[in-house]
Formats: sequence, C-alpha cells, structure tokens
Amino acid sequence: MTSRVAAAIDAAHAEGRGAFIGYLPLGFPDLQTSIDAAVTLADNGADILELGPPYSDPVMDGTVIQEATQAALAGGFRLRDTFTAVRAIADRVDVPVLVMTYWNPVLQYGVDRYADELLAAGGAGLITPDITPDAATEWIAASERTGLDRIFLAAPTSTDERLEMIVGASTGFVYTVSTMGITGERAELDAAARGLVSRLRAHGAEHACVGIGISTPVQVTGVLEYADGAIVGTALVRALRDGGLEELASTARALTSGTAR
Repeated sequence: MTSRVAAAIDAAHAEGRGAFIGYLPLGFPDLQTSIDAAVTLADNGADILELGPPYSDPVMDGTVIQEATQAALAGGFRLRDTFTAVRAIADRVDVPVLVMTYWNPVLQYGVDRYADELLAAGGAGLITPDITPDAATEWIAASERTGLDRIFLAAPTSTDERLEMIVGASTGFVYTVSTMGITGERAELDAAARGLVSRLRAHGAEHACVGIGISTPVQVTGVLEYADGAIVGTALVRALRDGGLEELASTARALTSGTAR
C-alpha cells in the first residue's frame, strides 16, 4: 500500500521544498477550536498534521505542550474524542492526519479497535514515541492490515542495530529526535540530528523528519538542508494559546516560508 505520508513528503520535494509537519494537541483550548486549529495549519502550509491526544504523563513534551494537554484533560477530553476530531479534520483537509500517542491509551482501547477506528475516521497513521518496534508486534500487524503508517522514533543514542530495526519497521518517515536542550545548545543539537539522519540513510531510511525544538523559519531551513521534513510543535501551540487561530495562521505561514530549498 502506498503511504499517504510518504506521498505528501514526495509531493513537497517535487515542488522544490522540504515537508512541514505541524503538531497540535487535541482538545486545546477546547475540542472544536483544536479541530479548527488543525484545519488552519493545513490551510497555511502544513504538508502533514500531527495531532496529540492529551495524556496524563507526557514524558516527551515541553512545558508549553504539557500545559496545553493538562488544560485539555481538565476540559473533559476523552480518548474517543480523538476519532471525532480526526474525522472532522480529515473531512475538511487533504493533508494526511497522524496521531501522536503514548502507547498505554492504545493498549487500553485495544490495538485493533484503535487502528480500525483511526482508519474509519480518515487518519493516516500513528507516531508512537514510547514504544520500540520489537515491542510493537501487535501494532505492526494492525497497521499492515489497515494500511496505516507507523512512525517510530530514532535518537542519537540509538545503536546501529536499533536504527536498522527502526528503519525496517517504520513507514511514512522515521521521526528523528535529538535530545532536547536549551536554545543556546541549538548548534550542537543540529549536529546531533544531522549525524543521526545520515546514519538513518545508511540504514536505508527513505524519509527522515526532524523534531528538535524547531521554532523559527531559519531553523526550518537549516534542518531541511539534510532532512526530508521539519516537525514543529511548541511554537505553534504557543501561537494558538497567545493569539488564537489568527496568530496560529501567521506563525504557520512564517515557518513554512523556510521550507524552500
């Protein structure tokens, strides 16, 4: 089956640019606004949407995203709202909609049931930050059955053996993450991400997208010198929080201006 996510990245490349992947939490500031926000992102240049159902123990997220997800949970977000939101968004946009989720909620919901409902809602796949391919047999089988993309994370600390496994098990792209650090360390983070992408390519990765706290058009351009896509979260969530849909739209347009190669 053709990966909708890989196709979106290839389409961006055909237009002479890298792909822009925008992350937003579902349910923030409320469910309907989070749906409208995702549509706004797609309308203002995002090639792929990455939506995060709020989770009570978000080990990977920075403060801005954590505060937004806590607000969404306090506002009454339920796991099934994920599928309602994905369906509403997929009905209004042409870009692939990925769900970035911790593994426990999927397990509790039932892996096959989750995959079937995501597919029925028009979702394109899952990004699973806290499960490795060797522990994801059930999900790999469900995604092969449904044609959903499965996107695993690779880190600079990953061994070659593990990178080989991640590349072999991922479809769409490999989510290339560099240890988060303060802004002053950005040059080192960039070097770590650059090195990791080159290792992933050596293991046969066709598409590697980088998320390392990218927050400016210049950083987007820098990452796209060596990666297929740039993933931005915090800067978009902050824009939505501080200035609503209008601020989100202008931030998205600014960031996507950095994708030209």
